[in-house]
Amino acid sequence: MSNKTITTSSLQTASYDDLRQTLLELLVKYAYKEGDFTLSSGARSTYYINGKQVTLRAEGALVIGRLIWQMLPENTEAVAGLTLGADPIVSAVSIISALENKPIPALIIRKKSKGHGTKAYIEGPSLNPSAKVVVLEDVVTTGKSALLAVERLQAAGYQVAEIIALVDRQQGGRELYQSQGLKFQAIFDITQLQRHAT
Repeated sequence: MSNKTITTSSLQTASYDDLRQTLLELLVKYAYKEGDFTLSSGARSTYYINGKQVTLRAEGALVIGRLIWQMLPENTEAVAGLTLGADPIVSAVSIISALENKPIPALIIRKKSKGHGTKAYIEGPSLNPSAKVVVLEDVVTTGKSALLAVERLQAAGYQVAEIIALVDRQQGGRELYQSQGLKFQAIFDITQLQRHAT
């Protein structure tokens, strides 16, 4: 199934490897760009990965939802992520979970508390105390964005032990998570994208 886009109907039976190959092709085609860029951290980079160019495409959301659903620990009770990059990812995984008859909610973590109403940091259904939540991210650089989501969730009483990302830029994120006792998985690291882009 390599080198061709998986159709919606074939997603039901596609293997993890086939889904992963399709995501790699989508990321290289639409999200990965080379040039002179300034990252959100303020650092300069010779490449940029705009994950939303894939996560907001219908086929991208389906592939990502299926892939991450297979990666979640069995006892996962929700998926969550910091707005805006994680929003389509957590939604995609939640939809796939419903299709698999094991529905789990998606939570969106605000960077700043809402200025009105409940002034909450976390949007989405209320979970049982100590619910097990996995944090999702599109691209990890320093790791600070997903770690902020972890901290907000833990402050709300939820258990967070793992972060899953689409791409690891290998610029300190993994080490930051390890220092906090968090498991980290990335579907790709930057070298895999760059090899495929050449």
